[in-house]
Amino acid sequence: MSAAHSAAVKICGLSDPASVEAAVAAGARYVGFVFFPKSPRHVGIAQAAELAGQVPVGVARVGLFVNPDNALLGEVLKSVPLDIIQLHGRETPGRVAEVKALTGLPVMKAVGVAAAEDLDQLWDYGLVADMLLVDAKAAPDAALPGGNGLAFDWRLLVGRRWLKPWLLAGGLTPDNVAEAIRLTGAQGVDVSSGVESAPGVKDHDRIRAFVAAASGQGGA
Repeated sequence: MSAAHSAAVKICGLSDPASVEAAVAAGARYVGFVFFPKSPRHVGIAQAAELAGQVPVGVARVGLFVNPDNALLGEVLKSVPLDIIQLHGRETPGRVAEVKALTGLPVMKAVGVAAAEDLDQLWDYGLVADMLLVDAKAAPDAALPGGNGLAFDWRLLVGRRWLKPWLLAGGLTPDNVAEAIRLTGAQGVDVSSGVESAPGVKDHDRIRAFVAAASGQGGA
């Protein structure tokens, strides 16, 4: 049996210093802060600035936004040292390009997938975004566009290639992430609710177990 390949890990929805420290210590390559008031993981600007300030060089600080206007982006970036903007709403490829130009930062675009026809968007967004996040498609009436703990059929991604680096998200846990990486060949994985004990409350043991499993060192 071939050795499992390792995937870079993004821990999203961090909202307290101890959880940021746990994610960094475990070996996460990306840490995510959510600027979306409807989310239980939402952080205010002053809070996010403090959290981002404790992230060491070599770990990318990602700001997650949902259909943000220019004023919000400007306000956040004035105080919070982000490395990547993540767009998790209904932003068009044109808007992705605008946000890149406005902020001068790389943009990661999340695309919801439920069926094979949803994959076509990944090509369009790959023309303008710097990275892609392949997530489970939220239900039309869902309050949140992501972080719902939903998975999709990972077999849809087998053998697929896109123009830009991509991360797999949606329903990942310490128990299934190694299998998801094996099936899809994902070079990176993103988790939020899968390492929580309650919505917005990160479980440090689950963070460690998730990173270990994604690194091919065994699961929880």
